[in-house]
Amino acid sequence: MSFAIPESVKVWSQFFHPVLMWVLLALTLYALYLGIKVRRVRSAEGEEKKELIKGKFNVKHFQIGSLVLALMVVGSIGGMAVTYINNGKLFVGSHLLAGLGMTGMIAVSASLSPLMQKGADWARYTHIVLNMALLGLFGWQALTGVQIVQRIISKM
Repeated sequence: MSFAIPESVKVWSQFFHPVLMWVLLALTLYALYLGIKVRRVRSAEGEEKKELIKGKFNVKHFQIGSLVLALMVVGSIGGMAVTYINNGKLFVGSHLLAGLGMTGMIAVSASLSPLMQKGADWARYTHIVLNMALLGLFGWQALTGVQIVQRIISKM
């Protein structure tokens, strides 16, 4: 028994990954903003610190970071699945390889959370370096992704 995916679903499914990734890029930038606020709370003193703590930036950063992790993993798998469904193969190139690397990087970065909560500075700095590299790759992925979408649209 074979299952045929309607052509209209195959065509429009190609745009789910790019849209999700642009939303994810925005969420990643927001997570960066919250992370900067968390560092500011950590270095503040006195009344400023008391005021900043009220913002609960650490909780928000952890929640948004968890959402970014989940969406990146699901979005990466989904992008590969849609590509395979529509083309019968994956296109092994820089976009795919960088995306897989980013998925691994965010998993490692998130796995450092328990160590950071225990005060391990090396884990905190590793988390920051991984996420800054991830953000740089994400910007590049956004540009190459737009080129891929343009090629898909031109074939329609």
